[in-house]
Amino acid sequence: MTARDETPVDLRAFHNDVEGHLLAAAAHREARAAAARCAAALDRLTAAQRTQVEDVFAEEHLALTRASWQHTARRSAELRAEYEAAYRSLRARLLAGLLPAGALVVAVDLVVLATGWPS
Repeated sequence: MTARDETPVDLRAFHNDVEGHLLAAAAHREARAAAARCAAALDRLTAAQRTQVEDVFAEEHLALTRASWQHTARRSAELRAEYEAAYRSLRARLLAGLLPAGALVVAVDLVVLATGWPS
């Protein structure tokens, strides 16, 4: 698939961008809704105070959400590195065991063929 200017479109990057924008928009909606619920409980606030409380609450909510996402991304990268290292180690151990076994099978086959066994 190409864009109108014939430059290739990276669909995975495009999908990730769209998903990121949708997640950010949802986080903003959630922050605003939580801020409105919080401010509604404070019935003695003026309209200006209520707006100010909602703005501060929403910003704090978004900052916490951002920090949570960043922590999740860091932990995900750590786990990926751990699993990739474990996979490489397992693959190396498996090859270290299979290669000699394969060589042994080939050697036995050659001996059997050379001796003409069973005859």
